[in-house]
Amino acid sequence: MKIHDLITTTGALDELCERLAKSEFVSVDTEFMRENTYWPELCLVQIANEHEAAAIDPMAEGIDLTSLLDLMCDNEDVLKVFHAGGQDVEIIYNLTGKTPHPIFDTQIAMMAISQSEQIGYANMVESWLGITVDKGARFTDWGRRPLTERQIEYAIGDVTYLSEIFPKMLKKLIKTGRGAWLNAEMEKLADPSNYAADGDKAWMRIRQAGRNPQVLGRLKAIAAWRENEAKHKNIPRGRIMRDETLADLAGHPPKKQADLAKVRGLSNSWKDNDIGKRLMNVLETAEPLPKAEMPEKGGRGAPLGKEGALVADLLKLLLKIRCREIDIASRLLTKSDELEALAAGVRKLPILEGWRYDVFGKEALELVEGRMAFTVKDGKMVMTHLGAGGSTADGSGDVDSDGADDGAQPGDDEPFPAQHAAE
Repeated sequence: MKIHDLITTTGALDELCERLAKSEFVSVDTEFMRENTYWPELCLVQIANEHEAAAIDPMAEGIDLTSLLDLMCDNEDVLKVFHAGGQDVEIIYNLTGKTPHPIFDTQIAMMAISQSEQIGYANMVESWLGITVDKGARFTDWGRRPLTERQIEYAIGDVTYLSEIFPKMLKKLIKTGRGAWLNAEMEKLADPSNYAADGDKAWMRIRQAGRNPQVLGRLKAIAAWRENEAKHKNIPRGRIMRDETLADLAGHPPKKQADLAKVRGLSNSWKDNDIGKRLMNVLETAEPLPKAEMPEKGGRGAPLGKEGALVADLLKLLLKIRCREIDIASRLLTKSDELEALAAGVRKLPILEGWRYDVFGKEALELVEGRMAFTVKDGKMVMTHLGAGGSTADGSGDVDSDGADDGAQPGDDEPFPAQHAAE
C-alpha cells in the first residue's frame, strides 16, 4: 500500500479524492480535540482504500476540504468504513450539516459475528491481523504543529489496518448471512438527527427523579439555556454548570439572584453578574413540561413485581445461552429494559419484530407464555418446547446449540449497502 506524505494543500487533496472516488470503499478516521471547546476541533483526517492511504491536515493554511467532504457525504457509490465512528460522523456533520453515507462501522459489525459488545480498535486489529497496535501516540496533542512522524504513522495505521480488515469482515458477514441484521444499525449511525445539537432535547440526558411537570419544565429550560451559552462561548457545557447543579436548580430554584451564591457548583460571582441574571430570567419564565413530553411512568412497561422480575431473569439467561450458541453480542439483539418490558406484558417491542424475532424473540415469547422451559440434558442447559398441559410437544423438544437456528438465513435481503464491495 502506498502511504502519501502529509497532505497540506488543496491540490494534493483534490487529486487524492478524485482517485478515492473510484473505490468501492474507503476507511476513515479522525483525530480531534474537544477538552476545552463545545465544538470538537478537527486536527487530522486519515483515509485509505486497499491501495493507498494518506493523512490530511485540515489545519494547514489555505486548505479547502470541499472535495473530501463531498466524497464523504455526496458520493453514494463509495462505502465509508469507520470503527466506533460516532464522533467522527459528528465532526463531519458539524462541518456540512450532513453525514457520511453509505456507512459501515466495524465495531457494530463485530457484534453480529462475535460476542464482542464494544470491541476496541487495537483488540480488533490483533484479532483479525495478529498485529499489536502501538497506542503510545493516542493521547498526544493533535492540535500542536508540526505533527511528529510518530503521530502521523500512528494515525495512518488506523485506516490502513481497517482497509485490510473490512474485506475479511465483509466476507464473513456474507457467508453467515447476517449482513441484513446490520442495515438498521448502520442507518441509525448515519441519521443526521443524532448529531444535531438540539437544545430543546438537552434535558433528556440529565437524571432527574420524579415526574413533576414544574420541575421538568425548569430542567428543560435550564438545559436549553446552558446549551446555548456553551455554544456561544465555545466551551464544554460542564464549564457553564455541571448536570448535578442543573438538576438541583430545577428542583430547588432560588427566589432571587443573590441566592445563587448558595448553590453548590456555582461561583459566588453569579449572585450579581450577567450570566446569573440570564439564568434567573430562564428560571422565572420556565413553563411546566407539556403532558405530551412527559417521560413514561415506571419505564417501558408495567411494574414487574417479584414474579415478573424472576421471569426477566429467566429471559436474561435465555439471552445469554442464545448469544453463546450463535456467537452474537447480546447488545445487538436486545437490552435488559426490553426484556423486563416483555416480562411485564408489553408486546410491541423491537425484539418481537424482524430478524430479532426469528433469532431470539420467538423463544423469549414462548418462555414468557409458558410454552418453553429450561432443562438440563447431559450436563448441558437446553430449552424444551411444551405442549398442552405442560408436556413436551414431541416427547423431548430439546433445542440445543446443535439444533438451534444459527441465524444464518435472515432471508433474501441484500446483506447491506457494502455487499457490492466483495462481489
